[in-house]
Amino acid sequence: MIELLDYQKRAVERLRVNFNDAFRSKNPENIIFQSPTGSGKTVMTSELIKEIARSFKDKISFVWISVRALHEQSKEKLETYYKDDQLIKCSYFEDLEDKQIGSNEILFLNWHSINMSDKNILMKPNETETDLISIINNTREEGRKIILIIDESHHTAKSERSIDLILNKLKPEVTIEVSATPHITQNVNYKYSVLLSDVKDEEIIKSEIAINPDFMDLKEAEKSADEIILSKSLEKREELAKLYKKEKTKINPLMLIQLPDGKSGDEKKEEIINFLQKKEITFNNGKLAIWLADNKEKINKENIEKEDNEAEVLIFKQAPALGWDCPRASILVVFRESKSFKFTIQTVGRIMRMPERKYYNSDELNKGFVFTNLPNITITEDYAKNYITIFESRRREVYNGVSIPSIYMKRYREKTRLSGEFAKIFKKIALDFKLKEKIVEVSSDVVSPIIADGKITDIDKIGEISKEGQINLKLSDFEIFKKFDKFCYDLCTPYAPADSSGRIKTALYNFIEEEFDIKKYSVEAQKLILGRENVSKIFAVIGLTKNKYKEYVETLGERRESILTSKWEVPTVDRYKENANKENHPKSIMDPFFSTKIWGPEAIFMEALDNSNKVIWWYKNGEREKKYLSIPYIDEKNKEWGFYVDFIVKFKDGTIGLFDTKQGSTAKNAGPKAVALQKYIKKYKKLKIWGGIIVPSSQNLLMINENKEYEYDSNLTKFRLLEEI
Repeated sequence: MIELLDYQKRAVERLRVNFNDAFRSKNPENIIFQSPTGSGKTVMTSELIKEIARSFKDKISFVWISVRALHEQSKEKLETYYKDDQLIKCSYFEDLEDKQIGSNEILFLNWHSINMSDKNILMKPNETETDLISIINNTREEGRKIILIIDESHHTAKSERSIDLILNKLKPEVTIEVSATPHITQNVNYKYSVLLSDVKDEEIIKSEIAINPDFMDLKEAEKSADEIILSKSLEKREELAKLYKKEKTKINPLMLIQLPDGKSGDEKKEEIINFLQKKEITFNNGKLAIWLADNKEKINKENIEKEDNEAEVLIFKQAPALGWDCPRASILVVFRESKSFKFTIQTVGRIMRMPERKYYNSDELNKGFVFTNLPNITITEDYAKNYITIFESRRREVYNGVSIPSIYMKRYREKTRLSGEFAKIFKKIALDFKLKEKIVEVSSDVVSPIIADGKITDIDKIGEISKEGQINLKLSDFEIFKKFDKFCYDLCTPYAPADSSGRIKTALYNFIEEEFDIKKYSVEAQKLILGRENVSKIFAVIGLTKNKYKEYVETLGERRESILTSKWEVPTVDRYKENANKENHPKSIMDPFFSTKIWGPEAIFMEALDNSNKVIWWYKNGEREKKYLSIPYIDEKNKEWGFYVDFIVKFKDGTIGLFDTKQGSTAKNAGPKAVALQKYIKKYKKLKIWGGIIVPSSQNLLMINENKEYEYDSNLTKFRLLEEI
């Protein structure tokens, strides 16, 4: 069974609701599923297919279309996902039986093999009914509807011919388009997008992509641009390799070199191979690999995806551009002849994944790197704009250290949703409760009461209508599935159902399979659980399990998800996206200073810092990432969070100032953070830390509150004039 992450569960749940609505429509419907590269689109889509197949038993056949050879990779992945579940069958065209797509069968096709209807045998009608259109028609005649899934739709479904093929020839009842950057805008009835921030929060993909880092320090040299690109990228690869060793992991970072297309690419290939040979990176010693389109040239490619494979550099053109998964790939070198090259999320998709699905202590290991000889870069699509960093700010040499504690609060989930521990606790309690002995194996049919012989005599009268009584009707397999789904959903309280119902299902399915040898996910398992003689007993054990789970969570404590950095320092490098603005701030420790948005109180405070003869340097702190200074605070709901104080200031007298600027409503609600800041200062007073909440007065004078208990009024009576700056 696939263990979905939080954002993946939400996506599958929302898409399932969208599909249910679309399936009931009398007209063809389009569903757009947008999700970043590296987020697990295939995993989520496979789970959605499984949910659809269970909900609409014997009513559905699927067609999955991908570009190039991606349909083969998709088929292999889905067969792996479904290996323990015989509900779904994955087939190529030649595997079909009876000239039709079977119930809950997925037909995998290559887009280009069917998109030229006048030339391709799959699309030409013939007397033997072995063409695709006949196969589709035969399937419909058996009473099944066609669900079309277009994988990487931005490569397939935007031309007029493509749209004609979909709408007029295949005529699917529901089309699901899957892409990081969908282009279809016509007839879109439903759309769900996975947020890039949610994927990064789960530490599945890199925090950012840096382009040509440290290049601002380069001076005019005799070396060519290409030599500099290769040298710098190799230096970065060596740096990452050392950092991985420091993390005590055996990952060998891989550098990808993308060649230009055509003849110029062949010439460039020889130049690169000769350059790498001088660095003792060759085919013979296994450190160099090559993979060109259509496998025309493939050396040392086998097992290159393994985390400790000896290959350090892979040269390619287009082969790994889609579908290829190599999480250890960290650096991309792009050689292009064109003066303008558009960066998309696919461009950097091969270096986005985190090799061990977690962030490391070294911030550099959490980033991807692009080195390129392009003079200008155009970034397209919102996903790429929110991901790729262009500007770089470096810590100035005047920096003399602060070495103060910082606590990074990782997302704490167990208190709001059930974790994998729930199934383990359920198993133990079911044993103690002797649930197996209490279950009636041949239980009654699952029924639902409905009103019988009711009538309304006064339409305006409030209250129940008169009726003779109720009758119980046996539920169909589909209705049983829906009832079971709702049963598990309702059992989640007080935990988030979207994230927790799957945990309850897993616990119940595992119990039924282990104790009664009834296959997981089957209607027989659902019937046994929902049977009148059994459902109350199941309900009771789930209740006991939730109580025990609550005790388990409370023993964890909030600190379980916190990471302490005992000697935090200002980052050596901060990188910014294309929406950042360069500003002149002489005492900023980061040079140059970039910002995306500075509001009034911050601007006033920064001007004062720049003009102060008591300040050596100041740092504008960031948010959410472990590299930024964070102190723990408790909010009004008694939840612990990380407080990213706005400014860290180093004074000439050796003290360190921590200041957070507020105004208006933010100042009024600053109590919990203000109290936490003063507790932090008191705890580490030996480090010469001081500071507080800064609010500009009506005359733009800087006022500070550094009291143990925080109070605010518009006249700032509990604040004093900040004279130390």
